[in-house]
Amino acid sequence: MPGGYFRRGLHKEGVYSLLAPTFQESPAKMRLVLSALSACVAVLAQTSVDTYVATESPIAKAGMLANIGPSGSKSEGALAGIVIASPSTVNPDYLYTWTRDSSLVFKVIIDQFTSGADTTLLGQIQNFVKAESILQQVSNPSGTVSTGGLGEPHFNIDETAFTAAWGRPQRDGPALRATAMIEYANWLIKNTSVSNVVSNLWPIIQLDLDYVAADWNQTTFDLWEEVDSSSFFTTAVQHRSLREGATLATALGQTSVVSNYETQAANILCFLQSYWNPTDGFITANTGGGRSGKDANTALASIHTFDPAAGCDATTFQPCSDKALSSLKVYVDSFRSIYTINSGIASNAAAATGRYPEDTYMGGNPWFLTTAAVAEQLYDALIVWKGQGSLNVTSVSLAFFQQFLPSVTVGTYAASSSTFTTLTAAVETFADGFLAINAKYTPTNGSLSEQYSRDDGTELSAADLTWSYAATLTAFGARAGVTSPGWGAAGLTVPATCQTSGGGGTGTVAVTFNVYATTFFGENIYITGNVDSLQDWSTDTALLLSNPDYPIWTITVDVPASSDIQYKYIRKVNGVFEEWESDPNNEFTSPASGTYTTNDTWR
Repeated sequence: MPGGYFRRGLHKEGVYSLLAPTFQESPAKMRLVLSALSACVAVLAQTSVDTYVATESPIAKAGMLANIGPSGSKSEGALAGIVIASPSTVNPDYLYTWTRDSSLVFKVIIDQFTSGADTTLLGQIQNFVKAESILQQVSNPSGTVSTGGLGEPHFNIDETAFTAAWGRPQRDGPALRATAMIEYANWLIKNTSVSNVVSNLWPIIQLDLDYVAADWNQTTFDLWEEVDSSSFFTTAVQHRSLREGATLATALGQTSVVSNYETQAANILCFLQSYWNPTDGFITANTGGGRSGKDANTALASIHTFDPAAGCDATTFQPCSDKALSSLKVYVDSFRSIYTINSGIASNAAAATGRYPEDTYMGGNPWFLTTAAVAEQLYDALIVWKGQGSLNVTSVSLAFFQQFLPSVTVGTYAASSSTFTTLTAAVETFADGFLAINAKYTPTNGSLSEQYSRDDGTELSAADLTWSYAATLTAFGARAGVTSPGWGAAGLTVPATCQTSGGGGTGTVAVTFNVYATTFFGENIYITGNVDSLQDWSTDTALLLSNPDYPIWTITVDVPASSDIQYKYIRKVNGVFEEWESDPNNEFTSPASGTYTTNDTWR
């Protein structure tokens, strides 16, 4: 790549040692030369990224479309509108369709179509809508369409259920799918009719939004499918989906759902604040999992809930907010010392990043999409700063900005100031650096796998990852100043009182759990499940059932009303955990009031 030599070999200290004998008598001349050389390095680095963007853009788009059925060149066997995660079938097998990945990919496609950038994509979008409407109705291990099945993370590419063991449910998919389809719905309102949207698209969107409104406060596997807790990414995209869902419902005259969506969106916004770690200055990605909480999850959430009209709002963790910038620095810095390919990189320069520093999957390596996400968050920040003509440095974001200008202090800097010019130029160079790293490890044919080696940068894991291509395209778009329509993040405030438990309803209802189970002396039956009153899936604190009518075991528990309740029975011998009953989870939706009784048989 042009400029590669300069990125690797030219730095102030090296140039100083080379030129010091010549300029010992003129420090002023030395500073001028160094300044000029630094400017040259920046220009050459920018040129190399320009070249990468120009050459990789069509390759990334072609790679993305190649993985969409039925006509994508690498999507053999996938039905129309089905996005395969990757054509890889071994080590790892990703020849499935994920709701999350598909929705993020089609958000890119819908953005390009509705903006007029590519008007040939309408057929792809129509196929996606039809495919997702079918998948919504497929009964699966997470349930049916009305009993939690919308939280099923992935399906076979022939639109049948994937039934093997997996981290389920994953509650970000319905929110992301709703967001993608809402943008298409808004285009259809302008270009066809409201009645068209009400008849053909709203029923699909409403299913997802109703699921989000009812189940947002239930535990979920995170977007890496490893941690079952609450996830910042999931909470953030759920909040967005309900805000823009309420707006769409109003436009369509579907007013009966608006109040619930708005109420639950306000509650989610309250809960969103709880992820902020003020002591260490970063957004904690998951409430469980036993990890540091430093995770690409947070940068991805920021860029996928970016609303240019919201400025640098910290309540919704906008890309240029002080909290999002502080968190980004902590996240990036966590990889500087653990990847060999980051060795020797300055502490204020771009570095390859992965999912989270403790990652061991496939060896725990940098990902193309996470490194691109850092660049995208920075480009989004630049869009807002330049648009509003100022940037604000707070005590929270001070460390982020001091990377580039150690003398900067807390304050607001207008676009006419030298501080604004210096900082925005430095952040732009910093952002380009992350794309330059991806460029360095992109093979000559432009293909993008899931990961590249932490030791030497060679491609690893799933080849031609669709999400890698989509993430690359959105980062390139942000670099060019492209934005999507806003979603209503501007001017939001956290309510004084919030309900952060209890699903879509309020209060609790008494549920009696009955299970037929034979046992031997010393063996007892316990229950645990997905809500606090069922001990959040803990085997240690699971609730003991009684057996006055053995072999029927029974217990009555107050659970959240109008909520998705999932549970399983376990066996303990003399209080020591023995075994779970088999999959899938038992599941029902609790009533809004009154009581409820289950009658189960141990599986």
